[in-house]
Amino acid sequence: MRDKNYNFELEFTVRDYELDTQGLVNNAVYQNYLEHARHEFLKHIGLNFNELHEKGTDAVVHKTELEYKRALMGDDQFVVRVRVEQQGNVRFIFYQDIYKLPEDELALKGKVTAVFMQNGRPIRPPQEVKDALSDLKTAD
Repeated sequence: MRDKNYNFELEFTVRDYELDTQGLVNNAVYQNYLEHARHEFLKHIGLNFNELHEKGTDAVVHKTELEYKRALMGDDQFVVRVRVEQQGNVRFIFYQDIYKLPEDELALKGKVTAVFMQNGRPIRPPQEVKDALSDLKTAD
């Protein structure tokens, strides 16, 4: 069941090749989980990174903050929950938290700052991004 504090959630299962020598999910793999969930979230609201790129606009990660709370292990099931907020004219903050299932125990708190770029310079988000996020706000 989707938590109302988030805009989107996506479930995963830990795969054996994502583990380190200690049998825990390698710290770098968590960023893959977050990125995949962000991309699926954007598709869910009608945005596509590849289409934006073809139109000359790229969404890029500017900063990532991760706070590890509990390690995930092989075959663990978990959910990445996503909430997004615009900050200023060009930044978007993706709050992305990972919860181990079925306990719904917090495993990671993530904060990813993204910006839209065109010709190597930050820009205000394209109208289609504004519209998708506006629709998101009215749906809550």
